[in-house]
Amino acid sequence: MPDSTGEALASLRSIIPADRLLLDEAHLTAYESDGLTAFRTAPRAVVIPESAEEVIAVVRWCQRHGIPFVARGSGTSLSGGSLPVADGIVITLNRLNKILQLDPEERVAVVEPGVINLAVTRAAQPFGLHYAPDPSSQTICTIGGNLAFNSGGAHCLKYGMTANHVLGVKAVLATGEVVEFGGRSRESIGPDYAGLFCGSEGLFGVALEITLRLLPRAERFHTVLVGYRSLEDAGNAVAAVIDAGLLPGAMEIMDALAIEAAEAAVACGYPEGAEAVLIVELEGPREKVELERVRLDAILAATEAFGTRVAVDDSDRMAIWRGRKSAFSAVGRLSPDFIVQDGVVPRNRLGEALRRIDELSRETGIRVANVFHAGDGNLHPLILYDGREIGALEAAEELAGRILKMCTEMGGSITGEHGIGMEKRDYLEEMFSAEDVATMKRIRQAFDPGGIANPGKMFPGSEAPSLKQHGLHPLEKAGVITRE
Repeated sequence: MPDSTGEALASLRSIIPADRLLLDEAHLTAYESDGLTAFRTAPRAVVIPESAEEVIAVVRWCQRHGIPFVARGSGTSLSGGSLPVADGIVITLNRLNKILQLDPEERVAVVEPGVINLAVTRAAQPFGLHYAPDPSSQTICTIGGNLAFNSGGAHCLKYGMTANHVLGVKAVLATGEVVEFGGRSRESIGPDYAGLFCGSEGLFGVALEITLRLLPRAERFHTVLVGYRSLEDAGNAVAAVIDAGLLPGAMEIMDALAIEAAEAAVACGYPEGAEAVLIVELEGPREKVELERVRLDAILAATEAFGTRVAVDDSDRMAIWRGRKSAFSAVGRLSPDFIVQDGVVPRNRLGEALRRIDELSRETGIRVANVFHAGDGNLHPLILYDGREIGALEAAEELAGRILKMCTEMGGSITGEHGIGMEKRDYLEEMFSAEDVATMKRIRQAFDPGGIANPGKMFPGSEAPSLKQHGLHPLEKAGVITRE
């Protein structure tokens, strides 16, 4: 932050009342990290806007004074994506939490960025609709954060990621310009700027309103929990289901360590003695589900399964899912600290990848609990360590890096839904060429020439640059930006 910090903050008080401008150390400590607690940085200030107009005014203030900012929702990012900048401010969006419109006929909801994910489905339920993306943190994570990192969830195998359910975005770019991308229609002409904004990790600006696609709630669910004697057997069962041509709503795997934690936390009643459990959920029209369940039973019977449990009603179904949804937080019962990775491997190499992770765990002596979206090969190995031990964090990070490299060597990705953030930025070039990364940087600069929006994230070795004055924004020249 420039030397005139005091003067700048004094001018910020004219935008945000003193009770919503946090400056003391005690308040700032609460914002110094997100879900990836291995990284911590205290911001200079935290602002709590209560309207889109206040967000716009704060971003324009940042642009005017050359001060970097990080937009933040509930802070559930697991990649350090909402880590503050030491000389910058945090713009927390939790009070922008209104569902502005819900149109059951068009199956559309327009929401502010601070709306909790699950709140959208709860609002849509009376109309027989729901919002499909369902991250494990859906009871607390915000739609704005989901948009920034293109979140998925257990049902992304069938329904896709956040990007598949965002129709339009109104945002303020880091330049202070207000833009509207997309709209309410599922059909669009020209560049998909809303799709580009989704997954941009806060490097372009701050979303103000998000138009979401709603889907009819499934008529019937068939949820099966299956135990396996090895993690590889569970992985191979996933490949067998997909190869048979079935497309379940969700397929999730948890290993013995994750099961142990979940049982201690919520007593989910998973098969005793299982080294892994597989959750498969069919959903859709009643007749279709009845046909598919017969095929699913035959496929699972041909695998190395034991201890099969079929949900008999909605309460039983939720009990099965409760263990999976609680897994990340429950692992805290096994270890004081852990790193959650987010790599992706091709489905036909899932069993091999799980076996390799187990080998790496044994080789390094570091325990790894595996929880993941098995249907699309999105691994979530939780690497357990004790940060009080000298060198433990570094050893855990090295193991995490080896897992990411394994994913790219298998033809996969370094992230499925958590984003690059701080944690994986040094591995970006493991997946992309120098030319690809340079193109990404040029796109970022088109939206944020000064590099003040969430600086230091995503790109290897990136730091918060000083703000420079620029002329007309290239997107304004193209006629896609309007000024307010």
